Amino acid sequence: MSLSVSPSSTIQHALTSTPSARNPVTLRLRKILGTTFTDLATTEAFQTLSRLYSTPSTPVACVPHTDSTERSIDDEDDWSDLDSEGTASGDNGSREADITNETAARARKNLQRDLENKLAEGSQHFLKAFGEVDQKLDDLQRIVAEMRQHCGNAEAQLKLTEEASRSLLEQAESLKTERQAVETRKSIVLLFLDHFTLNDDEVEAITSRELSLGSPFFSALNKTERIRADCRLLMSGEEGPTKAGMDIMATTSSYLEQGYDKIHRWLTFEFRRIGRESQLEVSSVMCEAIRRLSQRPELLTDALSFLSEARQSTSLTHFLDALTRGGPSGLPRPIELHAHDPIRYIGDMLAWVHQAIAAECEFLESLFGLNGQARMVGAVRTSNGTEEEEWVKDLLNSSVTKLCVPLKVRVLQTVRVQDSSLLSYKIANLLQYYMFTMQRTIGDQSILSQTLSEITEVSYKVFFDSIETQGRALHRIPLELDDPSLSPPHSIIDHAQLLREIMQVYDSSLLSEGYSDPSEASTGFRRILDVMVDPAVTMCAAAAEEKAKSRPKWDRAVFVLNCMGYLENVLEPFAFTEDKRKEVRDNIEERVRSLEDEHYQNILKDTSLSDAIHTLKTKDPATPLSRLPATEPEALAKSLGKFSLWLSTSDVISPPRLFPLSSSLLAGQVHHGALRRVVCAYSALCEEVRRESTRGKYVAGSVVLGRERPFGQVELLRQIFGLEEEEVK
Repeated sequence: MSLSVSPSSTIQHALTSTPSARNPVTLRLRKILGTTFTDLATTEAFQTLSRLYSTPSTPVACVPHTDSTERSIDDEDDWSDLDSEGTASGDNGSREADITNETAARARKNLQRDLENKLAEGSQHFLKAFGEVDQKLDDLQRIVAEMRQHCGNAEAQLKLTEEASRSLLEQAESLKTERQAVETRKSIVLLFLDHFTLNDDEVEAITSRELSLGSPFFSALNKTERIRADCRLLMSGEEGPTKAGMDIMATTSSYLEQGYDKIHRWLTFEFRRIGRESQLEVSSVMCEAIRRLSQRPELLTDALSFLSEARQSTSLTHFLDALTRGGPSGLPRPIELHAHDPIRYIGDMLAWVHQAIAAECEFLESLFGLNGQARMVGAVRTSNGTEEEEWVKDLLNSSVTKLCVPLKVRVLQTVRVQDSSLLSYKIANLLQYYMFTMQRTIGDQSILSQTLSEITEVSYKVFFDSIETQGRALHRIPLELDDPSLSPPHSIIDHAQLLREIMQVYDSSLLSEGYSDPSEASTGFRRILDVMVDPAVTMCAAAAEEKAKSRPKWDRAVFVLNCMGYLENVLEPFAFTEDKRKEVRDNIEERVRSLEDEHYQNILKDTSLSDAIHTLKTKDPATPLSRLPATEPEALAKSLGKFSLWLSTSDVISPPRLFPLSSSLLAGQVHHGALRRVVCAYSALCEEVRRESTRGKYVAGSVVLGRERPFGQVELLRQIFGLEEEEVK
């Protein structure tokens, strides 16, 4: 591997190693070789010299040499010789290399001189430039002096002019002040006029017949009302009314009256137009016009009278068309085509009237701005007592006035020709429903509500006349004498079926749902129950008495109980018949007790205990049983023997007389009640016999009682009758 050694390090080493290290040449070479040319200042100096000697310079012989210059040149001859020798010893290369070497040699010889020449040349340029500046400043000074002289002259002239025009300026200032005051007053007057007067467009909008109602008209009317309010406030001051205020009030009053007259004329025309239309629409302009004209009630009332007359005629025309012509293109069909069906015929007419009232009410509420009131369907219409609500009520009442006569005539004609009580009640029920609906909608004082009330009253009168006639007819229907049946007759069954259908209609109708309290629903149907149930009960009892006179063996008590039980079963599914069911039940209980007495007496007769029990109840306490014919030992033993035989028959469980009773509960109630009384009578008889036997008044009393069942044992008799289980229950 070869080691490379730089020439500078080699030369430096050779210089330091020689004995002549103190030689000046050696020291200079060492200084030159140790100098660094990489710092910023040295680099910039070299760049400046490079730019200075970038092109060949002309000889500087023209510049005179000073002694110092010559000395510097002599001092550097040695370096120039070295350069010349170096240049001569080099090869004769290109021309450019020679020029570069010449430039470098010249730079080493003439650097200080060239720099001084450059500085001298720059100083010459500065001197020339400052000479020109000095000349310009002299000119400027001369001009300034002239200007100062002219300004002094102008100032003197201005002072003379100011003294001459001082009075004119004072007069102009006063005029300016007066002008500002006038302008201020003018602006105040203009603002006053703008605030308290109407412009031409606003006056035309209020007074012109050619311009219709709209936002410009209402804006002008608002401004007029505001002007009057502000003018009143202005006139209420300490100074009191002024002529200007009175004039403004008079002018605005005239404009307001003309505006209200214009609203009245416009509403009258519009009411006549929309009164003949079937589709009613209310514009915002009309609502605003109604609101404005409400401040003049007499004008609004006059305008609404035209609307009322138009709506009356239109409603009547549409109602008659619906009756005879039907809807557009024949659909829906004319109502008169259903005249054979009374319910549908009357219902269609009332439904049409109700629909017309609903549309009319919606139109009037929109007209008076009452749309914000929320109300459930069928709910009572509440009134806050406002003037708008009163107008709506009056207009709604008058719009259907002409409908009352044709509606009343057709409904009454249909009601009076009905023969069926059920159909009459359905019609009356339907009319009452619509009567309540109209009273909730338009009030009970309206003409239509009063008309429906009259029609409903007539229809109910027809219905009650019909069922009362039917009730009276029941009394004229005799029972068949040859019919041994104890079940209700066909007349009672038909009558009860009619009652059931009427109750079903009432129960399913909205009338019964309108009662929150069941007692109210019962009260609403009480008269019908009285008219239909009471004659049936009376007829059953009276007809049974008449038949019993001709047929003594016929069991009238069971017949009456069967009829009343059937009526009770008819009433039972309906809650609103509770009071009437209670009356029928009380009547049934009374007759059950009567039948129980008869059944008890029959059992005593069948068991041969009737005479003994009668004797026991009616005997003198001092007379013993053994001395009485019915209770002497032989007779009593015979009666107890028959009683024992009767206990072995089926009559103990199911007596034949109670078989025809339609209610097994009533039959069991009657039979068990009679058996309990038999047990009590037997127990009393046994106790009396034992008591007298103990006293020696009745011979062999225990033997008489213990010979046949139940052997004088009351508990055994209860078991035979099946009464022990009932007592446990």
